[in-house]
Formats: sequence, C-alpha cells, structure tokens
Amino acid sequence: MIKRDIAEKLFYLVEKFPIVTLTGPRQSGKSTLLRNVLTDYRYVSLEDPELMMLAREDPRSFIRTFPDKTIIDEAQRVPALFSYLQTHTDLAGREGMYCLAGSHNFLLMESISQSLAGRTAILKLLPFSHNEMRQAALLPKNTDAEIFYGGYPRIFDKAIAPTDFYPSYIQTYLEKDVRLLKNIGNMSDFLRFTQLCAGRVGQLLNLSSLANDCSISVSTATSWLSILETSYICYTLRADHANYTKRLVKTPKLYFYDTGLACALLSIRSAPQLSTHYLRGALFENLVINEFIKAALHRGQAPVLTFWRDKAGVELDLMCYGADSVEVYEIKSGATYSADFFKNLTKWTKLSGLSAEHCHVIYDGDLDFTTTEGRVHAWKTLTL
Repeated sequence: MIKRDIAEKLFYLVEKFPIVTLTGPRQSGKSTLLRNVLTDYRYVSLEDPELMMLAREDPRSFIRTFPDKTIIDEAQRVPALFSYLQTHTDLAGREGMYCLAGSHNFLLMESISQSLAGRTAILKLLPFSHNEMRQAALLPKNTDAEIFYGGYPRIFDKAIAPTDFYPSYIQTYLEKDVRLLKNIGNMSDFLRFTQLCAGRVGQLLNLSSLANDCSISVSTATSWLSILETSYICYTLRADHANYTKRLVKTPKLYFYDTGLACALLSIRSAPQLSTHYLRGALFENLVINEFIKAALHRGQAPVLTFWRDKAGVELDLMCYGADSVEVYEIKSGATYSADFFKNLTKWTKLSGLSAEHCHVIYDGDLDFTTTEGRVHAWKTLTL
C-alpha cells in the first residue's frame, strides 16, 4: 500500500477518541487506508444489504456483534445507528472503539452533529497528493500528465487510463451520490452544470453566469454548487479581506479537488492536449493549491487559505495563514523563470508592509533559489 500522509494522524487520534471519522471523496482510498493501517480492527460495510438491514432494523444486535475495534464503512447509510454508538461508547469509556468512513460528507456530518458531537475526531482524506506520489515513485512523467491523471489511487493501483476511469467515476457519482443527496429531476442538466464549473476553474465565481449558461435559476445553481462542494468535487477559495486597499474583490474563486476529474469534464483526452489548452495555467494553479489543501487536511488541520485581488487587477494567487504569520504565493505555469513573476508580490509588500521573506513563487521549472524579492520553488520538488 502507498503510504498516506494522514496515517500518522489517524494512529494518534485512535488513541485519543472513542470514535474516529474518516470522510472524503469516493475512491480516495479511505477503506484501503483503514484496513491496512488498523489491522486489528474488523471491517464492515453498510453497502452490504444484510449488514445495512441489521444496523437499521436491530442496531443493538449490530453493536453486540461488533462491540469494539470495528471499521464501519459507508456509515452514513444508517443515521439512526449513530445514537446507539454514542450510548455504547459512553458506557464503555474507551478510546479507539470505532472508525467510521463515508463519502457523503453532508449526510455523515449531519448524523455526527446530532449524535456524536465531541465524541469523534474527524479526518478528511483526499486523493493522492504530489508529495505522496513522489515518495512512492508514482509521479507521471511531466506536469501536464500529472494534471491529466489526477490523484485517484485506483488509476495508479490498477494502471487504468484516465479516459477509462473518469467517465465511470462521473456516472457512478451521478447515480449514487447525487441522487442520495438531492432529488434532481434532470441529471443531464446537473452534469452540464458540473462541466460548466470545470470550464470556470480558477476564475471568480459568477453564479448568475453559470445559471444563465445552464438555463436554471440562481437558487438552483447555488443548491447544485453546494452538492458539488459537499461531495468533494469542487470547492471555493475565499477572497482575503486584509484591507490594504478599500478596492478589494470579495468574490470567491472556484477550483476542483482533483484536476484529472476537471480534465475529464472538460473533454480533455490526453496529457499533450493540455500544453495548448486555454485553461492550462488555471489547471496548474488548481493542482498547486490542492497540494496546500491536502497537506493541511492530511495533518488533521483545517487549511486557512485565501487569495487577494483588488479591482485594479493586482492579484495574489494564494495566501496561506499559519499560527502567527502569512505566506503569500504566486503560481506560474511557465517553466522559465522571469523577474515579472514577483511583480504583484512586490506591490503587495508595499501595501502590506510585510517583508519579502514571506513571498514565494511556485513555477513549473527545475530550480529552487532565493531572490531579493522572495523565494522561488520548483513544482516538481515542492514539499509542504
């Protein structure tokens, strides 16, 4: 099994909480991680009709059958079970009794908030990160290929071509996840909406434009975007409100949790096609920002990330907040360094009063080096 960065945090939390919950997109490797890391735990999946029926119709018998050290996969399928787990773990008073896993984040978190608040630690597992693939010698041969392949483990484990994997993934997502979350009358419209979102990757989110292009209401577009966010398809990066100038853009930007999935939705059929694609820069930006999100989530932390843009067009692609500092990044898809990469960062330092040591450029070249305006990082060797 490929070593996942989140494993260390999982081990730690199992010793601190009676229940640990692992969520994330479908096929991100949750079940594999739990079964290979927690080898002394029994594994049950509530996708099994018999086990689901037992948990739903006789939860006490289910808990008597699996009283301790049990992984319960697709746990959100039987929300009523959570109250019984609460009572059982409270009486036992032990740590590490259950690990819950599920890909329907909204349904899972709704059940947790109602029954298990304060009793479970929550971790989020995303597809392979750049760092995990590099450590496992799985990185595709170049950046375009990395964008195109994405990070879903099955692609690498079974040597599946992205053009075979993602259409099936999208179909499964529409048939299982979306229908479970919301009764959408026309799934073709929802798929078109998802494709339109992919066409706006890295752009300011304009729900009115999305709604118009899909011939739906703004309220429907808002609801559908919420479904995509809830099921780990896409996310929004909020605008920073550091008021160095009053003329700030406050609209969030739209990104996808996996660039391979975004490519499939954009009908990109090969990695070489990316080199001349109009969204290549935006997809590279998406790839890099995903690495920051994965680095935080796989440490069990909530990422505190924003972008900064004023109405004159001065923009910083990423601001990453730590405990007592902020690091600012420009993301450039070019492979050749240019002094212009620091243009907006230099303007920002003058506005903010912060020093150049907080400024970074991540580019698609080969060298890491330091300039008087900040630090330059090569994407291929980036470690967060």
